[in-house]
Amino acid sequence: MSQDLTQQWLTEIQTLKQQLAEQQRDRDTAWESAQKWRKLYNTEAEQRRTDAQMSQQAIASLKAELQKIQGREEQRFADGTAVTAIQQEIEPLKSIDDLQVKVIAVIKERDRLVQALKTEQDNHAQTRKSLTTALGDAIDRLTRERVEKEGEKGSRGNRERE
Repeated sequence: MSQDLTQQWLTEIQTLKQQLAEQQRDRDTAWESAQKWRKLYNTEAEQRRTDAQMSQQAIASLKAELQKIQGREEQRFADGTAVTAIQQEIEPLKSIDDLQVKVIAVIKERDRLVQALKTEQDNHAQTRKSLTTALGDAIDRLTRERVEKEGEKGSRGNRERE
């Protein structure tokens, strides 16, 4: 009878050793996977940061250009040269049709610049949203991994006490 009991204990110990080895393999696999995902996330985040920085630089450049243009216009209006400059551009035009063509060209250019600015602003907002989402997903994933690891530690501790 004691031999049967000893055999049962040895079998149970062997089973527990196998389960422990499997759990360690699973943990190592999960760790490698987490490392891979961290590397991918960091690469993606770096790319997003680079894109965001480039977008911010483009926006800053467009804003500076807009301010420069606005500054010129304000300066031209302030010193009375604006009317003269406009008259010099209009003077070569010989007919109302020429004037209409010039006005249409100016309006098209204005609309193109407004659309380019809007596109840059939309791209900037999308990049910010994507980065925020990616960061939130990464935090959620890391939180889940921690909870799972703590759960594994807790279940191992319970098995050891039994």
